[in-house]
Amino acid sequence: MILRKLVIVGLVFLTLLQSCDKGFENLNTDPTTSTEAYPYQFMANALINSVTYNMNRNRNFTNELMQVTVAIGDGDGRVFRYDFRRNWADYLWNGHFIELSNYKDMYSKALEPINYNRSYQGISLILQTWTYSILTDTYGDIPYSESNLGRDSLILEPRFDAQHDIYVDMFSKLDSANNLLRAGDAIDAVHDPVYSGSVANWRKFGNSLFLRLLLRVAHKPEVKEYAIAKIKEILESNRSNYPIIANNDESAILRWTGEGAYVSPYMAIRVQDFRAVAIAEFFIDFLRDSNDPRINIPEYGTSSINRWGIAPVSGNYVGVPSGYAQGSEDYSRMSYFYSADQNSGVNSLQREPLAGMIMNFSEVEFIKAEAALKGWISGDPKVAFYSGAESCIKLWLPNWSGTIQAHLAASDIDWSDQDTFEEKMERIHMQKYMALFLVDMQQWFEHRRTGYPVLPKGAGLQNGGEMPARMFYPVYVQSSNPTNYKEAVARQGADAINTKVWWQKP
Repeated sequence: MILRKLVIVGLVFLTLLQSCDKGFENLNTDPTTSTEAYPYQFMANALINSVTYNMNRNRNFTNELMQVTVAIGDGDGRVFRYDFRRNWADYLWNGHFIELSNYKDMYSKALEPINYNRSYQGISLILQTWTYSILTDTYGDIPYSESNLGRDSLILEPRFDAQHDIYVDMFSKLDSANNLLRAGDAIDAVHDPVYSGSVANWRKFGNSLFLRLLLRVAHKPEVKEYAIAKIKEILESNRSNYPIIANNDESAILRWTGEGAYVSPYMAIRVQDFRAVAIAEFFIDFLRDSNDPRINIPEYGTSSINRWGIAPVSGNYVGVPSGYAQGSEDYSRMSYFYSADQNSGVNSLQREPLAGMIMNFSEVEFIKAEAALKGWISGDPKVAFYSGAESCIKLWLPNWSGTIQAHLAASDIDWSDQDTFEEKMERIHMQKYMALFLVDMQQWFEHRRTGYPVLPKGAGLQNGGEMPARMFYPVYVQSSNPTNYKEAVARQGADAINTKVWWQKP
């Protein structure tokens, strides 16, 4: 009898326990939060991180190679002498592959019925292409079709795709993005740090990026016919279906407002370190000798304060020759990027809102100029040349009242119809070089593609005086993905800085 009662009590207890368990997870879930991610949640932070990686590598790598700055010193590992260590490779590789996971997650979330949004799908494809293009143009063959699949597909050793195949697929992604964005599905303006929710402008950026990448490979026999035809389609025969960036306001820029998360990564650099790097002669001489308004702004009242924050020396702008020989002369810093007290009113580069440059209108105009010069589209190349040069100045100085023809003529750098093809290319790409100031690695990529602008060669250059063609692969990739690493090296060439990537090879 006692045993029977104990059994009954036990059964009742179990029943009550089960009843208490019902709805337990719901009761212990915060009703004000969600465990579900939405497409927009992947966007802002990933963009901030991506632009930060680009800005840091622009500052200490691209600027040094492309004679914008000189990090003075006689030690080893001086990039301005074409000397850099293998560990330089890790930062960009690691950072961008991490953010690619976020961009891909944004796409997959935007495919779900509850979140379905064609605009987020299209923006994701653009951001994936933008990121992959920087990676492949920096390293060559990279993990692409199998990259970022370790979590979902357990592919922990992705194969390296050939750069030709990567470009073909990037073109496909950008065409798909254009079609998706045509639908105009609304996106959240608060979480869009580039275009504040303008789907139309994202579409224009995607097609402008398309032009950048088409131009980069249009000389390669494997894709030449397609690339030139597509450039003509975008710029001429089918313009209504391929809107592109058409003015400065439509430039793709993550503006550092100084509020919340939008604080420039340059602000994390100590003021004395930011000032320590000298301006290179090649960069400053062109600006000074052409009386460029970006370094001499009358409305600021003094030549020592200007939009790019370049400090003069004894009233003049003086640079340091890039690639100078070790021990040849005790070079000291001359002009440099000036960073003043926060309350001084000086708009220094260290806190410049436009430093988060992704792609600007001027670059698009110079793409047009080159395409017209080469006869791929109709029209006079000097029209786009003038537009590109003027818009670059007005991006930084919206109230500039000069005319570009008068400015260029007075500086003896004007367009001349009598110039040779090479001289016209040099004029286009000298101005494009200025337009690409702060734009990730694009100055370096364009110089490798064209040889312009022609850079002086200092006596101290290493690497045989040859401009590096790529970065090394990160060292750890050799041990973490040995089979595919070796396959990539066998196909592309030695893992060395002089091994040309596909679009550089004859």
